Amino acid sequence: MDTSLSFFIFCSLLLFAFSPSTAQTSFRPKALVLPVTKDVSTSLPQYITQLKQRTPLVPIKLTVDLGGGYLWVNCEENYVSSTSKPARCGSAQCSLFGLYGCSGEKICGRGPDNSVTGVGTYGDIHGDVISIQSTDGNNPGRAVSVPNFLFICGSNVVQEGLPNGVTGMAGFGRTKVSLPSQFASAFSLYRKFAICLSSSTGSDGVIFFGNSPYNLNMDVSKSLTYTPLLKNPVSTAVSSFLGEPSVEYFIGVKSIKVSGKTVPLNTTLLSIDSNGIGGTKISTVNPYTVMETTIYKAVTDAFVQSLGVRTIAHVAPFGTCYSVYDISFSRMGPDVPSIDLVLQNKNVVWSIIGANSMVRVNNDVICLGFVDAGSNPSSSLVGFVNGGSKPVTSITIGAHQLENNLLQFDLATSRLGFSSLFLEHTNCANFNFTSSV
Repeated sequence: MDTSLSFFIFCSLLLFAFSPSTAQTSFRPKALVLPVTKDVSTSLPQYITQLKQRTPLVPIKLTVDLGGGYLWVNCEENYVSSTSKPARCGSAQCSLFGLYGCSGEKICGRGPDNSVTGVGTYGDIHGDVISIQSTDGNNPGRAVSVPNFLFICGSNVVQEGLPNGVTGMAGFGRTKVSLPSQFASAFSLYRKFAICLSSSTGSDGVIFFGNSPYNLNMDVSKSLTYTPLLKNPVSTAVSSFLGEPSVEYFIGVKSIKVSGKTVPLNTTLLSIDSNGIGGTKISTVNPYTVMETTIYKAVTDAFVQSLGVRTIAHVAPFGTCYSVYDISFSRMGPDVPSIDLVLQNKNVVWSIIGANSMVRVNNDVICLGFVDAGSNPSSSLVGFVNGGSKPVTSITIGAHQLENNLLQFDLATSRLGFSSLFLEHTNCANFNFTSSV
């Protein structure tokens, strides 16, 4: 046998043997699926998923954090498992987290961040069994497991602010230990995942890991428009090591239009500078879109002028509100001007229609679901409301603006596919979760 070929085979076997996420199953799924539920029990909506962890398996509820770097779970209370193993300092498992700390017991760790509240602490890195449903894109299939899925142990302190029964956060960011990366490694999936958030608290949305089809009464992946995913050279996380890049997902907004007319604004704010400030990112932990104050004022002024309806007293955190009785409605939601994010060229546009731009705050009042972050926008709406944090991003597209939009994150090619399902006459609650094997 050729020497180079022998060496390649040896290295491949070695990598497989020491992979922290090698799945112990003869069945190889083509894709995986998780439900996502909109939870409004806290002061601001959160989006919750559930999978099974530990031995014996226990269902765990997690807040979905699109830009989070990893899975963290509260180990301080009722965490019992015969298969939980700490990651030892200097091990391959620790190195997957990049920079890390080391405890007196020689267990490596990092800070589990609650990106909803802006609280971060320190926790040991562990591995344990994770179980998740497979799918063919149409229905859920058999459950499959990963025996040593890496996560960080959180605490009661960092769990505060999550809905009742939610014990951690599921990170989908651009790291080697996020949920998409570990699942792709374990099952040799395409390095893609797709998120579809439902607007209803009574009907689940869906997350797919792996390649399409994504069947929501039709294969909605065929309607995607694509734009490059950008990287921020500076971390935007609650706690991070100096020099680490951001693991969140940024896109290149070039201009903004309201009713087809370009909004005059300082376009330099739309780019990410060398200090990591500026640009546009996508978030599931910010429930509404947050804008730097000059961008917010320009967009809302254009919106108010174009709609031509008198505003009423605002309802926090929103600054532009109307009487419900002054707004007409259609299948596309409130009949208001579209807000268009123009991306790499004039033909690639993310249109935010009334169903995504407006928020019904009570029986009588409806508001534009955009929030003024001030001149130093924080990385979290909650952080801003509670006093702010370091200035980071000019525009954060929030979860309300994502609802009933399919977003496919192709990590291999670093591009985002997006499609409004309203235009396809379907919605994110149309995946069939009832049929399984």
